[in-house]
Amino acid sequence: MLSVREALDRLLAAARAVDGSQTVPTLEANGRVLAEDQRATLNVPSADNTSMDGYAVRALDCASGSASLRVTQRIPAGSVGQPLEPGSAARIFTGALVPPGADAVVMQEQCEALGDTVIVRHAPKPGEWIRRSGEDVTAGAVVLPAGTRLRSQELGLASACGLARLPVRRRVRVAVFFTGDELAMPGEALKPGGVYNSNRFTLRALLENFGCAVTDFGIVPDSLDATRATLHQAAQEHDLIITSGGVSVGEEDHIKPAVEAQGRLDMWQIAVKPGKPLAFGEVWRDGGDTAFFIGLPGNPVSSFITFLLFVRPFLLRLQGVTGSVEPRGYAVRADFALPKADRRNEFLRVRLNAAGGLDLFPNQSSGVLTSTVRGDGLVDNPPGQAIAAGDIVRFIPFAELQH
Repeated sequence: MLSVREALDRLLAAARAVDGSQTVPTLEANGRVLAEDQRATLNVPSADNTSMDGYAVRALDCASGSASLRVTQRIPAGSVGQPLEPGSAARIFTGALVPPGADAVVMQEQCEALGDTVIVRHAPKPGEWIRRSGEDVTAGAVVLPAGTRLRSQELGLASACGLARLPVRRRVRVAVFFTGDELAMPGEALKPGGVYNSNRFTLRALLENFGCAVTDFGIVPDSLDATRATLHQAAQEHDLIITSGGVSVGEEDHIKPAVEAQGRLDMWQIAVKPGKPLAFGEVWRDGGDTAFFIGLPGNPVSSFITFLLFVRPFLLRLQGVTGSVEPRGYAVRADFALPKADRRNEFLRVRLNAAGGLDLFPNQSSGVLTSTVRGDGLVDNPPGQAIAAGDIVRFIPFAELQH
């Protein structure tokens, strides 16, 4: 069996960023990936300004620690003050430009206003409470490199730097379908042995969270012809095809022969729990090129976790993300015991407790979706490793895996 590391390395080595980009308003670029480096159009801040409400002064005038100064002007944010004369002060508000001649700001809590005079009960140092022009960003500097996935903070920085529009990679087009005559949709009557197709809802939501353009081909009948026809149709206009179920080698598992007939397929047995079977390959398009294919296991938790571990980083590479695509793990105390080690790399569903440790969800079955809802993340437990209460383990929050 492949290790998790080996399987992930193979996937990432095969991934290629999608061709094509477009320029969109910065307000509409959330979750997109930059296609080109972006440079600041101005200094940020653009000019020296105050970070406090208070009084703009000359530090030398306040050296006594109890100076009486004339208040000669009032400068709100968005206004430009006049040069500050010696022996005077300017009432100033957060974000306002510091007037010429002033070299410090004293916060209002350290001052006493008496009509047109202010008593400054502080000896400020030059530069105190002043944000200098360009201290955050200098004009012309690369602030967002190509390959950056844009979150709220990147969009805020782009707008602060005067970038009204951004060049981004086109969305990855993903086709999904689900195999199994036992599958039904919520609202339909279940026949004997039937189950509701939870994977359809889980995988579609995950793909939408990652900003993919999703085409859902629904539930495909358990036949080789139907599976081949759907694969052929899905390959034409999509970058990636994802299926759930049917990747084993039983007589009713048609994914393997269908993909092999329409392209090429590697069937991987991965030393991971839950999970284990993963199919990766390519399906031919009519024009001669191919769409990627990933077949996930059918058990709901296995499908969910293998998506997070393998499909997520692969998708990020398809989107053009150039930095790390692997989730961060954190060292956290286990407040549970797992005395029996497994030969596979286990990903245990756990919940953070009030004491800052981790509690194990009692049922770790690959069909128990409540473990993913009530859990806060996964413990990445290496093969052959038992866990004793108090051990420090690698914890990956779900928040690290779903963006």
